[in-house]
Amino acid sequence: MTTSQHPADGHDLIRVQGARENNLKDVSVELPKRRLTAFTGVSGSGKSSLVFETIAAESQRMINETYSTFVQGFMPTLARPDVDLLEGLTTAIIVDQERMGANIRSTVGTATDVNAMLRILFSRLGEPRIGSAKAFSFNVASMTGAGAVTLEKGGQQVKERREFSVAGGMCPRCEGTGNVTDVDRTALYDESLSLSEGALTIPGYSMDGWYGRIYRGSGFFDPDKPIKDFTERELTDLLHKEPTKIKVDGINVTFEGLIPKITKSFLSKDREAMQPHIRAFVDRAVTFTTCPDCDGTRLNDRARSSKVRGISIADACRMQISDLAAWVRELDEPSLAPLLKGLRETLDSFVEIGLGYLSLDRPSGTLSGGEAQRTKMIRHLGSSLTDVTYVFDEPSIGLHPHDIQRMNDLLLRLRDKGNTVLVVEHKPEMIGVADHVVDLGPGAGTHGGEVVYEGSVQGLRGSGTLTGRHLDDRARLKDSVRAPAGTLEIRGAATNNLQDVDVDIPTGVLVAVTGVAGSGKSSLIHGSLARREGVVVVDQAAIKGSRRSNPATYTGLLEPIRKAFAKANGVKPALFSPNSEGACPVCNGAGVIYTDLAMMAGVTTPCEECEGRRFQASVLDYTLGGRNISEVLEMPALEAETFFGQGEARIPAAHTILQRLVDVGLGYLTLGQPLTTLSGGERQRLKLAAQMGEKAQTYILDEPTTGLHLADVETLLALLDRLVEAGRSVIVIEHHQAVMAHADWIVDLGPGAGHEGGRVVFEGTPADLVADRSTLTGRHLAEYVGA
Repeated sequence: MTTSQHPADGHDLIRVQGARENNLKDVSVELPKRRLTAFTGVSGSGKSSLVFETIAAESQRMINETYSTFVQGFMPTLARPDVDLLEGLTTAIIVDQERMGANIRSTVGTATDVNAMLRILFSRLGEPRIGSAKAFSFNVASMTGAGAVTLEKGGQQVKERREFSVAGGMCPRCEGTGNVTDVDRTALYDESLSLSEGALTIPGYSMDGWYGRIYRGSGFFDPDKPIKDFTERELTDLLHKEPTKIKVDGINVTFEGLIPKITKSFLSKDREAMQPHIRAFVDRAVTFTTCPDCDGTRLNDRARSSKVRGISIADACRMQISDLAAWVRELDEPSLAPLLKGLRETLDSFVEIGLGYLSLDRPSGTLSGGEAQRTKMIRHLGSSLTDVTYVFDEPSIGLHPHDIQRMNDLLLRLRDKGNTVLVVEHKPEMIGVADHVVDLGPGAGTHGGEVVYEGSVQGLRGSGTLTGRHLDDRARLKDSVRAPAGTLEIRGAATNNLQDVDVDIPTGVLVAVTGVAGSGKSSLIHGSLARREGVVVVDQAAIKGSRRSNPATYTGLLEPIRKAFAKANGVKPALFSPNSEGACPVCNGAGVIYTDLAMMAGVTTPCEECEGRRFQASVLDYTLGGRNISEVLEMPALEAETFFGQGEARIPAAHTILQRLVDVGLGYLTLGQPLTTLSGGERQRLKLAAQMGEKAQTYILDEPTTGLHLADVETLLALLDRLVEAGRSVIVIEHHQAVMAHADWIVDLGPGAGHEGGRVVFEGTPADLVADRSTLTGRHLAEYVGA
């Protein structure tokens, strides 16, 4: 007797038909549910467009629509992706590489809710007892107050005196930030000038602006008197006055002293989230020192006085998480059994995922992209949800080959719980464990956007696609290494977990700094070399810019192009900027009209006047080499390099910048693509292209292979070689074995992570490291090169 299949069991595929987001060309795929699917292909081939901007975006949009319109009003609005049909979607949870919020109060503990559990633990078990969980929170200030309240009693209004008190854990001196600031007055103003003469040297505080009008018209001091002649009272008002309501030019405004004003506007942000000119001002004007009252723990005396087995909550947050997990395991309190179980599982997840070296008081803004991604994963590992689609963006980033096996195990565990796991990935070790592979290509940008292979990993190897051909590529050690020109000395480095490290970094060669995640690589290089003269750091931090910013504006490429257009046509250069005189008057040069529909998805429609070209029609009549400015901005960098390198449109300054963009593997990017759409790896390579023109002697690159296809790694190595041959020193913090094998010198940190690392365990050539095999890196590199 044949048993017919239940209709509900027939939905075991996610079907995508006719996907056209970004560069996708009517892509149709069928993805098996409850399996691990890897998406491969060169950078820019359309992987993220298919996975994140089509499948995950539609899943999230449909879930948002199940909430009431009131709740939707508080949520980000999502437009429907450009796709014909999506079937079989399940709830999508995206675990991406976006850095975690740069809020000065956000720590690893608060971001993962571990602090919340610890606060309850200490409020129940701590001796002496000091109050509820709030008493252990560095975000809650202690307050007391009293006053009259009016109540309705027996039909009459009665006034009663009431008192209240809140026992919080916030340190009153630093207000729970762990740092106190000291402001250098000389960086705020030039005392020889008056306010009217522009004495204030704070970014954005010009006398023509709104702040200038408030300070000039406040009446608390004479704006035409040099600051050095101010009385004690006037100077105190200028620097420290509490917020005070005043009238300026007939408008009600609030006047506040300079120091509280800049504390609120600049210092409440994490340093890394500031724009470069504001960061430079803050570095110049403000010194941050550890709060002497709480010793940087953010907590007041009462919160630190309550202890469990001799450990305060401040001590617990300072411990390395692997040590804290061991300490929590020793606590046996039946009344708190569910809480202790949840705490143990979360802390064990940290250790399992390779983040046991962190501490809970680590500010979340200081985590790298890979660390932030793995921290977000912690929330999902213990989840009871099944039949969920987990979407990962290169989970191997920031992972040593030793840790990649662990990550594979975690992904497979998520799959085995009955979830669908979609992974965008370049590393062969991670592609190898997939049940199903979708390879996009054949090229990048307009040359990509098609599915060139779909099937098993074994089938990919024989498919003849770019990924298939390079999947088993293994770099080999160089026959000879370059001789160093000199050394950069590092002495007594003790940042984070570094244990008084002394090391000489050779100059004039390619140096790879290696070691497991958390061994101290970034602490050593960024902490000791980054701020030296002639050193340029190229990292993956977000590029500050609006949706109007693009590769042409960021690299300075648009400037020579605009001038060439102006010269060829005898008009002003400003006409050829979509942000200036040449902008379409209807869309103001944006190319699209944004219509906000409150809690419903905002509608973006191409501007009917300029048809998305961003310029006035009259500007498009001016051409250079037969192309108008809009057509130039739509060119990929590779095509533009040829266009501006010869003939009538030859512009040497533009050609040089375009060559650099192609050299760093961004030839597929169009010159006018918004910066907000770039991945972390693309952002880093764009920064490298922009900074290659600087007169720097030393380049520090933080994992430049991020987001690079196996085939593109060779291009990157050739670029690094050219930099070295031009007399520069290149230091690369890297986990990719191909870069290690290609280096002239390796500095390996370890042997482990956290307090088990922080030491230099090997210095020498890659060949010596392979022969030595005494470190984890050495063993994995030997295995990779087949030694």
